[in-house]
Amino acid sequence: MQTTSKSLVKSEARLAYLLLVPSFIILIMIAFYPLGSVFVNSVTNKRFASSQKTEFVGLKNYKKLLSFKVMGLPPVIDDATGKQKIDPETGDVVWESPLDVLPTEPVRYKELSQFSFMGTQYVIGATDPDFLQAVGDTVGFTILSVFIETVLGLAVALVLNSAFRGRGFMRMVMLIPWAIPTAVSSRMWEWMFASNRTGFFNILLDKFGVGSGQFAFLVESSSQLWVMIAIDVWKTTPFMALLILAGLQMIPRQIYEAAYVDGANKLRQFWSMTLPMLRATLAVALVFRTLDALRVFDVFQIVFGANRYSMASFAYYQLVDNKLMGYSSASSVVIFLLIFIFDFIYIKMIGGVDSDA
Repeated sequence: MQTTSKSLVKSEARLAYLLLVPSFIILIMIAFYPLGSVFVNSVTNKRFASSQKTEFVGLKNYKKLLSFKVMGLPPVIDDATGKQKIDPETGDVVWESPLDVLPTEPVRYKELSQFSFMGTQYVIGATDPDFLQAVGDTVGFTILSVFIETVLGLAVALVLNSAFRGRGFMRMVMLIPWAIPTAVSSRMWEWMFASNRTGFFNILLDKFGVGSGQFAFLVESSSQLWVMIAIDVWKTTPFMALLILAGLQMIPRQIYEAAYVDGANKLRQFWSMTLPMLRATLAVALVFRTLDALRVFDVFQIVFGANRYSMASFAYYQLVDNKLMGYSSASSVVIFLLIFIFDFIYIKMIGGVDSDA
């Protein structure tokens, strides 16, 4: 009898593997093969839509993407006094130009940014500053937008989870920003941030007497990233709220009634009961939004084009505009590895939540 049972289990296992074969074949065709091609192309100088012979270049593409140097800028010496030159308008020390400091051989380094530390001015130079800025912008965009969306989504979900008249209508209205296509919402917000008095926010600032009504939201580098975050938060907060609302509705009402009888106020119930029970839901929501934000392309592409990149739009322009398929593939691999790292961290977090539960 036991032998027959083992034979039946093995037979079912073989059948299960056979049924999975078509799925594995499709997965290899649509996922593993393209991914493998990107890894292979990333170590070559392959050009897109070109008859140029493809050659193996090793890690040259990665080296150009990721190489950077931090170098101190020497102060400009006044020939007349022999001392450090001071800007008469600002009173600050005048530093040498980064062009005179950054190396140009064997590869040229370009200025990425500058910073001061302990009275010395430093310059960060990179062989491809556009890519490193795209990485910084994408990571910053991801962290800030996901954090704000999670906080606002939690607040919206808590409101919609309470009993009030018109709750169903409010849930429907909440989803409108998420339902609007990204191309439409991006153009709409681009108009609202217009750099003159036709833009909604410049009109608003002008009415409150702030500025001249011509603040260049989409031109000033200090505000560009915040514009992207605002657009994404407006569109994607409903998605976070929807996920969190689903988690809230799985919490039994009886425990809140018991807590109320025991004298726990609303704030105490939120910190001691609601948040702990939402940990798994919040972790899943964070995974979805973080991985999606790291792959952001459409918002940056529509609003800024080639003026400011996300990691995905940088890879797109290297492929389509510059025809550098190998270089674009290398940047795509970096994106993949970065997403993999975030994914690994979140999976560990979810595992920790599950084990605690």
